[in-house]
Amino acid sequence: MLLVAFGCVSESGLDMQTREYTGEICDSCPVVRVSVPEAINQRGLGRTVNTAIREEILELLDYDEAHEAVDIPGAIAAFQQGFQKMQREFPEELTGWEASVEGVKSYEDKDVLCIRLDTYIFTGGAHGYPSTRYLNFDKGKGKELDALELFSKPDGFASYAEAAFRKHYNIEPDAPINSTGFMFEDNRFILPENIGLAAEGLILHYNPYEAASYADGALILEFPFSEIRDYLAWAE
Repeated sequence: MLLVAFGCVSESGLDMQTREYTGEICDSCPVVRVSVPEAINQRGLGRTVNTAIREEILELLDYDEAHEAVDIPGAIAAFQQGFQKMQREFPEELTGWEASVEGVKSYEDKDVLCIRLDTYIFTGGAHGYPSTRYLNFDKGKGKELDALELFSKPDGFASYAEAAFRKHYNIEPDAPINSTGFMFEDNRFILPENIGLAAEGLILHYNPYEAASYADGALILEFPFSEIRDYLAWAE
């Protein structure tokens, strides 16, 4: 296991450093690389951010929870052990596993902080699965926010976003949302699980299979803060 700490990043906000973890390197080992920001201050908001990032990685890598990993090195070890178990049971069928996590601070102002995690995991089958996860935090309260807590008027924003989605993907206003091939459950538009923040504005990110097929890739819509200010729960 390799862990490397890089330089601190301070953007008039939470001081963070990038930490990189890799799994054991050998012919029969899966390829694992994790590079994520870590708050230097382990109290208050810093502890909340570090815990949220760690839990996301545990969920990704300790996929069967059989090893009850409690930290990132433990999650990497659990992923490797899972591969080795499958290798023993299906030596002729198993192909190499791979997992990666690349985390960055995507946005911070005096009120909110957003961390973006880009992940990829392959544990056999026709293809791996890339995904993006946004973690949003209320800096004043030192807590993680659910996506809808970003909005003062979540229902109003959902209606606004649906109109923008239809326009972007050429769906008539009175047509079923799945009429052009999308896969929204019950043929009803919903906001994605992942809503994030970046310098350019607010981002709606539908991961593969969430609203469309794997072949369609991620669906992404961006809204400048100035355009949706009336819906936001904080002042940008």
